[in-house]
Amino acid sequence: MDVDTRLLRYFVAVAEEGSLTRAAERLFVSQPALTKQIKQLEAQLGVRLFTRSRTGMALTEPGRALGVRVPALLAGWDQVLRETRSAADRAARVLRVGFMASAANETTPRIIAEFARRRPGWRVDMRQAAWSRPSAGLADGDVDVALLRLPFPGQDTLRTKVLFTEPRWVALPTGHPFAAREVIPFRDLWDEPFVAAPPESGRWREYWLATDERDGRPARIGAVTDRPDDWLSAIANGYGMALAPASAARFYARPGIVYRPVSGVSPSQVGVVWACADDTDPVVQDFVRCCVDNVPRPEETAT
Repeated sequence: MDVDTRLLRYFVAVAEEGSLTRAAERLFVSQPALTKQIKQLEAQLGVRLFTRSRTGMALTEPGRALGVRVPALLAGWDQVLRETRSAADRAARVLRVGFMASAANETTPRIIAEFARRRPGWRVDMRQAAWSRPSAGLADGDVDVALLRLPFPGQDTLRTKVLFTEPRWVALPTGHPFAAREVIPFRDLWDEPFVAAPPESGRWREYWLATDERDGRPARIGAVTDRPDDWLSAIANGYGMALAPASAARFYARPGIVYRPVSGVSPSQVGVVWACADDTDPVVQDFVRCCVDNVPRPEETAT
């Protein structure tokens, strides 16, 4: 019997959430559609997987048995897909590079040009990730190497080489009273609403809210966004302000938004990141060397 892996993923979501409503929200599907998919899986297997209770959806004995096996099965299948796609890209001489926002700033084109010189016939496929995936797909095996802002969740399990450091500034609406200041002490921003990355970005979200530099005072969240365009719109519309690399003033200039230096907050780092298993991969290591060899001079990151 063949079962669609999508049905198994729906099953896992309901089992983990214990609620059709929460599982539907997590999967971005309607509750009736999710209910229909669970019933379809039960019909294919010929068993009942859940019983409804006052507290939500409870697994039956067959459901618990399936729940023990399915996560590993799906993880294995995902790994097979990643390895297959990676092999296809390598056969086509394509290096997949994940990145966030402006990647390595003005250094990025130089890195790609140097890689093309070192590896004739190879192509770099730059893949921009949403902020909800702060490893830019590297942790999932969707890319071979990444240019990332540090720190990010799972960083300790990957190889990281810091390329350069730049100050964190603040992006705020032009009409905000603080916009007239030359430099803003971070303490003055503690009570202001901030535009934040999604909660699932974890440590990365906390870093850009500077939660460790607020003396224990929680950040006020005015909006949550997952992409630079939405982030800019939220700030311009007055939903909040946000810490950003100083280079954002160059790469994300927009009417209605100003960028100002902030004192009392640590700087941001950009690094090239790869999987431990690729320490001996000559193509990945060539790209890493291209990044290191093209680290910007201090005047290129100065503001």
